[in-house]
Amino acid sequence: MVEVKGKWALVTGGARGIGRLAAVFMAQRGCNIIVQSRAKAHAAGVLEELKNLGVEAFAVEAELSDPASVRRMLEEIDASGKQVDILLNNAGMQVAYRAEYLKTPEEDYTKSFMINTTAPMMICYHFLPGMIERGFGRIVNTTSGIALEPEQAGYSASKAALNKVTIDLGSKLQGTDVMINLTDPGWCRTDLGGPQAPNAPESALPGVVVGAFVDDKKNGRTLSAGLFYDMTLEEAVKKAESIESPYAR
Repeated sequence: MVEVKGKWALVTGGARGIGRLAAVFMAQRGCNIIVQSRAKAHAAGVLEELKNLGVEAFAVEAELSDPASVRRMLEEIDASGKQVDILLNNAGMQVAYRAEYLKTPEEDYTKSFMINTTAPMMICYHFLPGMIERGFGRIVNTTSGIALEPEQAGYSASKAALNKVTIDLGSKLQGTDVMINLTDPGWCRTDLGGPQAPNAPESALPGVVVGAFVDDKKNGRTLSAGLFYDMTLEEAVKKAESIESPYAR
């Protein structure tokens, strides 16, 4: 299992919900945290919590629907001198639920793809060269299990695209200590999932972070949180490492 103490993790959407829980989980194990949110002020509470755990932490801001804003965030992280060892691409947006799905506007697709596919991949592409050069990196991209719901077409299509590029990219890293995998938190009671969701946000742990701790050089897997309910981190890592990459099929 990977020792994350002293490493730096970027957690997008880390100021609230599952992202915040993931950031705290990592910090409890000694990992330093960069918290991305739409405004730095939104991260004030979680930064205090993280620093009280004895790690370094700072906030960056980016509007993920705006490529220029994403680039400015990446430049700010570079200027900090901190190397990102672990990337938890947690942030995402469900733009709308369209009961009249045959009237789905094109904006549902353009905005969904920018936030849920393009922005996370911009971040991946930015940090992967350094990870490859240093010989270590962990990326966990957050997907969704939504299927057969044209009412959420923009969101589900953008997550399907994220799955595709993550799996394809992982094929180039297979067998190395730079690993990129997917996670699906499940339907949780967050701002995205809504109050009617059956699962508490805490149920997503340790599943949404287990991809940061696996140490088996396998890529492209979907390590859904539901596979790891009520497990310790050590148990979750053992189970995750038993799951084969899609390239082995």
